[in-house]
Amino acid sequence: MTLPMIVGILAVLSISVADTYFIGQLGVEELAALSFTFPIVFSLASVAVGLGVGASSVVSRAIGAQNEREVRRLATDSLILAVLIVGALATLGLLTTEPLFGLLGARPEQMVHIVAYMRIWYPGMVLLAVPMVANNILRATGDALSPSAIMVMAAVINIAVDPVLIFGLGPIPALGMEGAAWAALLARIGSIAGVFYLLLVRDRVLELTLPPLDDMRKSWVRVMAVGIPAALGHLVTPLGTGILTAIVARFGAEAVAGFGVATRIESLALVPIFALSTGIGPIVGQNWGAGRLERVRVALGQSYIASMLWSASLAGTFWLFGPEIVRLFNSEPGIVEFAVDYLNIVPISLTGLGILICLATAFNAMGRATRGLVLYLVRVFLLAIPLAWLGANLAGPTGVAFALATANFVAALLALLQHRHTFVRPI
Repeated sequence: MTLPMIVGILAVLSISVADTYFIGQLGVEELAALSFTFPIVFSLASVAVGLGVGASSVVSRAIGAQNEREVRRLATDSLILAVLIVGALATLGLLTTEPLFGLLGARPEQMVHIVAYMRIWYPGMVLLAVPMVANNILRATGDALSPSAIMVMAAVINIAVDPVLIFGLGPIPALGMEGAAWAALLARIGSIAGVFYLLLVRDRVLELTLPPLDDMRKSWVRVMAVGIPAALGHLVTPLGTGILTAIVARFGAEAVAGFGVATRIESLALVPIFALSTGIGPIVGQNWGAGRLERVRVALGQSYIASMLWSASLAGTFWLFGPEIVRLFNSEPGIVEFAVDYLNIVPISLTGLGILICLATAFNAMGRATRGLVLYLVRVFLLAIPLAWLGANLAGPTGVAFALATANFVAALLALLQHRHTFVRPI
């Protein structure tokens, strides 16, 4: 379940990298305009992620309970809910594009590019949300390879079409930033076709009839009971990173740049952990639905060990080759110094973050998503941010890194206590 998702997640990340590279060739204003879109894009994507997690949770538990009719009903109702919610948000976004980005600080010369991009991106968001939710449903059945293949296919289409539509080729005019939005839309159409073939034709897990409205409402409540906390949990880390960046900013631009480089390297290094958590969700959901608690315990225990081994390998890699890795992103001495300092301290604590992520995912799969959200909130707002502020005052930028490592370890201890309370004591 994990290995295919590593490939799929890297494919999705490659789309963002490619967009940034190609649009950067257009000019500073276009690149700045793209940067302004990131918070909105990420926020709406988080809604789709939450709905997908909710769908995976209810479908996997229904599979474990061997209720085929409920599986089809929940899968279908989850997709309808995604279309309605994301469609409403996209419509709101279209109506408020200029006021919203004006509040974010976009200047008129950037706004023209933002409007051209978002007027295509917003309607296409529905086509992004449906494959995201559908891929989660496929994973809930135990199939991780097909969703990964669809993610790779979308990345290949997007990256191949990007330069053609952005810069033009032959009779195709250069569309600039708007071309990047059209490329994403074409990739999503390909994803839609792939997931519906798999769900409708191969797996037959969708209903082609609408149930009574009351039945559909009950399905939606079940999905959102998991989806809303999962979406909020997905937003906690980037929000916390923004606050941590503000704490680091007191030490100057080089410290901010070094922090940014280090956290981006860390995000890439955490891809296997994110893939592991994606893989463990359906396993926990199916076995929880089947009442096989021992298999849930074993799967979580193995995921904790895997997180520990990966964290140790990262720490060793960064201790040995940290400066060389950082210089691939930036070679300014001050930036390299801060980033290397961070990568010498924080990675060994990622064991703790991996344990927290896997347990929070398990809670989502079990239908107890609020517990996972609380773990994320405690780690970021009660541990990381206060400790980083204290560390910055006591030891400068290095103190921030030690604070984050401490937050990860303490959060892991709290997660393990939650694990014991849930799986070792009688439920």
